[in-house]
Amino acid sequence: MTQEQTEQVISDLGLPDQAIQSDELPWVPQGERVWFKPLRFDLATGRWINVLKVEGSGKVNRHRHTGGQVMGFCIKGSWHYLERDWVARPGTLVYEPPGDIHTLVVDEGVEEMQTLFILEGTVQYIDDNDDLIYQDDVFSKLERYLKFCDEQGIEPQDLRY
Repeated sequence: MTQEQTEQVISDLGLPDQAIQSDELPWVPQGERVWFKPLRFDLATGRWINVLKVEGSGKVNRHRHTGGQVMGFCIKGSWHYLERDWVARPGTLVYEPPGDIHTLVVDEGVEEMQTLFILEGTVQYIDDNDDLIYQDDVFSKLERYLKFCDEQGIEPQDLRY
């Protein structure tokens, strides 16, 4: 493919380049001491990108990813999955295959954990009997971001593509 053909494909898709300034985006509450900072919502593929922040030690509910893989890159602090023997520290890339069930844990003594996650499909939060508690996807995350902005009087950035 020539450079001209490549540029035409990009133009036809209508996906111009964009630089997202994460420091201009709010931390959106997700749970007790848990927030996310949305970076992109791909409504066509169901992929979303966000930074997850957990302050202090604790657990993020046991969950399963359906419909696609997940990649995480630890930026700050450390965390692990209860069901695994590795620990993610700054600079660690984590790959999660579709269908994997795990419980994110931030250990005692960690003041704050931040990890960039690229998610596809649905996150199903489940109890110890594998019963569904609730689920998130690109649409529910976008809705939560827009509702939070509305409640706080913040002008939301268009993070959809």
